[in-house]
Amino acid sequence: MIASLEMAPEVAARFDRLKQRPVALEVKGLTKHFDTPKGTVVALEDLSFSVHKREFTCVIGPSGCGKSTLVRILAGLETPTGGEVLVGGNPVQGPGPDRGMVFQSYTLFPWLTVKQNVMFGPQMSGASSTSAEGEARQWIDLVGLSRFENSYPNQLSGGMKQRVAIARALANQPKVLFMDEPFGALDAQTRASMQAHLLEIWKSVDITIVFITHDLDEAVYLSDRILVLDANPGRFREMVEVPVARPRTPEQVFEPSFKAARHHIDHLIHPPGKVEAETPVLRMVKHDPDVV
Repeated sequence: MIASLEMAPEVAARFDRLKQRPVALEVKGLTKHFDTPKGTVVALEDLSFSVHKREFTCVIGPSGCGKSTLVRILAGLETPTGGEVLVGGNPVQGPGPDRGMVFQSYTLFPWLTVKQNVMFGPQMSGASSTSAEGEARQWIDLVGLSRFENSYPNQLSGGMKQRVAIARALANQPKVLFMDEPFGALDAQTRASMQAHLLEIWKSVDITIVFITHDLDEAVYLSDRILVLDANPGRFREMVEVPVARPRTPEQVFEPSFKAARHHIDHLIHPPGKVEAETPVLRMVKHDPDVV
């Protein structure tokens, strides 16, 4: 099901244009089972959706819905139990240069400088040192770290490390960039800055982005569409078309369209009447009526 919230004519027209683009990523009947000592766990079940070229899609859902498992399968880092993933019409059968990946943790090589980290991919693909260095400098410029190209990861802040990780992933010129909660470990101020920076990068590069997040505001702020998953097992719930105009600005969080999208997604993830599991409480002091 695709949900179309009320949107302005110019936003609706943008979605019409988006749907005319080629499909960059297609997922068909994806299923993933894990065998455990307690039996088989179904992480994903019969999941199907598609993402268009240069679309920014976020994936969100409750804990246990299989978001990270999904993105690892899409990137070719895990094998599905059933179904298939196509990138540019070609089946995914393992990691490949047509896909880039940015993780939540800082996965840079600590013994390499910023420039050397970004050069790594092109060099592994056969580029000469001179060519790889020139290519790396372009991506380092794009993420705004030219002054730090000779710095090592331990000399960078968390946000800067993730910018290097993005540059390193883009240096291989993938068709699709997968991002698994890349800003989850950052403080709120740095996270907001990185979100804005990512949108600027996305506008400047011919890339399709699939972004995993648990943050409702982040999903609405970044994406064209939001894939909402159910949990236990992870199933397709709804594909939500975000009715917020582009370019995005922080002030849009106060607009009715932003609030409506956020409320709709929150309703999907936490439906009214659903009873949440109670957290057991162990009281370490005697009851004080003034402390509630």
